[in-house]
Amino acid sequence: MECRVGCAACCIAITISSPIPGMPEGKPAGVPCVQLTADNKCKLFGKPERPAVCGGFTAEEYTCGETNEDAFRILRMLEDWTKPAAGTH
Repeated sequence: MECRVGCAACCIAITISSPIPGMPEGKPAGVPCVQLTADNKCKLFGKPERPAVCGGFTAEEYTCGETNEDAFRILRMLEDWTKPAAGTH
């Protein structure tokens, strides 16, 4: 599956705990990455400074669905399912 240009659900909906240029502590879920352009394209795409976690994420139907709205819904659901329980590390 090809990534939908301008979707950016993976750059907004989920937590990224790895450092990102401009976000040394990573980013929380629901916060757009500072490396997104106004039209939701990654400024670091194809560059060596792009975090490995970002480069390792591939568009798949089970994570992205058929529309951008599907991608946000699915990734938010996965984020909720995988976040640590309160009081755990």
